[in-house]
Amino acid sequence: MKRISPHPHTPTPLHLLILLALLTLSCRLVDEALQSGANETPAGVDRSDAIFFDGGQPLTLDPAKTHGGPDGELGHIFSGLVTLDQTMQVQPELAAGWAVSDDGRTYTFYLRHNALFHDGRPVTAQDVIYSWERAANPATGSDTAQTYLGDIVGVQEMLDGQADHISGLRALDDHTLEVQLREPVVYFLQKLAYPVAFVVDKNNVTAANWEHRPNGTGPYKLQTWRDDDLIVLERFDSYYLQPAATRHIVINLGPGLSLARYEQGQIDLVGIGGANLERARDPNNRFYDELETAVALCTATIGLNNRLAPFDDVRVRQAFNLALDRELLIETFSDGNAILSAGVLPPGMPGYIYKPERGYPYDPEKARQLLAEAGYSGMSQFPTLTYTTSGYGNVSSYTAALITMWQDNLGVTIEPHIIDPYQYFNELYSGNVGHFYDSGWCADYPDPQNFLDILYHSRSRQNNGGYQNATVDALLEAARVERDVTRRMALYAEIEDMIVTDAPVVFLNHGLSAVLVSPELQNYVLTPFGVRQWHVLAVNRN
Repeated sequence: MKRISPHPHTPTPLHLLILLALLTLSCRLVDEALQSGANETPAGVDRSDAIFFDGGQPLTLDPAKTHGGPDGELGHIFSGLVTLDQTMQVQPELAAGWAVSDDGRTYTFYLRHNALFHDGRPVTAQDVIYSWERAANPATGSDTAQTYLGDIVGVQEMLDGQADHISGLRALDDHTLEVQLREPVVYFLQKLAYPVAFVVDKNNVTAANWEHRPNGTGPYKLQTWRDDDLIVLERFDSYYLQPAATRHIVINLGPGLSLARYEQGQIDLVGIGGANLERARDPNNRFYDELETAVALCTATIGLNNRLAPFDDVRVRQAFNLALDRELLIETFSDGNAILSAGVLPPGMPGYIYKPERGYPYDPEKARQLLAEAGYSGMSQFPTLTYTTSGYGNVSSYTAALITMWQDNLGVTIEPHIIDPYQYFNELYSGNVGHFYDSGWCADYPDPQNFLDILYHSRSRQNNGGYQNATVDALLEAARVERDVTRRMALYAEIEDMIVTDAPVVFLNHGLSAVLVSPELQNYVLTPFGVRQWHVLAVNRN
């Protein structure tokens, strides 16, 4: 799961800043020495056998605590039973295979006998159980365990503090794991590709400062991590599948202009947008042949606190959707490189249906009419609203534009509340969201449940705005276990119509991703959402 900020210029956590380049930010690469202007590579790194990225200081390398996907450093140091490949299909990882009972409630995983931690210790079924029980332990504080492991019998009881183990897990032997599900959800394997399901070493994660010395099972080991400076990953030669194609991954954590470094041939991949993207689209531009674009499986929104007046009234929520000129925002802040959202699901997601009539056109007059119907004909009665955003010091120009547009069109007063980016998600999941809050979502797997159920079921951990609709809940629960694909997609279409009508958020846009890929970098695929792929990338520096 990736929560995203719709604010292109706000330094929010997890590099979720620029929607149009959302899936590329964790993969901008750069040589360590570029900070000082030198062209040297880090000691012990052969540039002809290394890939160079530009990134940011990780918030965490703990799989149970991350809010990001498997496409960054964490996802290459650790691994799980399964993974999603570059075509977004489930592939065996620590598990060589699995069997599913006829009723779809019991999965039996067969772990690879040659799977090792980086220190050489064999991976066992007990390690998987420990890792999942650690994630479900309330003391761990995982915001994602319920979302991605909650289908397993006993996980919710652990999360609620009512049990000290997950009753639905059983090690039949060291390399055979039996998993019992509460109901036969069809997307269970896809969920296991999310980092919270990755395997960790008990002795490692209970040691002090372990994140700087993680003992993972992935295709790379952490060689160097200097905070706000540099991360170097080194190939794990005893990786149980084919070892990584390139020996080192070098990620600069310092400041700098990534596009300039790319132009100098010193980095291998960079996200691009705005005027730079328009120039790269010119067939006469030097970067034309290096440009790759895709529609990201992302939906940018502004969260509304449905628990708090006045947004406990659907008419007020609809009014704030209608009072925002989203086309102007796209033209101003994304140079047109985004698509208006008419609903929850992004284009390319199974179940997506183009229904422009379902969305909210720019109509301030109708917005004011809805407010009057809700009892706010005189705006002196309307409370001062709080907009929660992340950043340092001043609000971004994007946030300022949103606030100004609403104040001008509706006569409301909105006060920003700025939270340190490193604390933003903690506040969000604690319920400290004010009236509005930065929001948005990118897919972790290609199933509409990953948006509709995870974000809008009333008991979902990710439903930060507190949206509740008993009919929507019932339909979502029916769709979870519906095995007929046509019927299941029809259920999700009905559900999406209801959610959009209820306007639990302000729907903004769907992002476009664009990257420049060095001719020296081989096998890279710009996927609609982030998947682990650094281990299959190669370089040809000739």
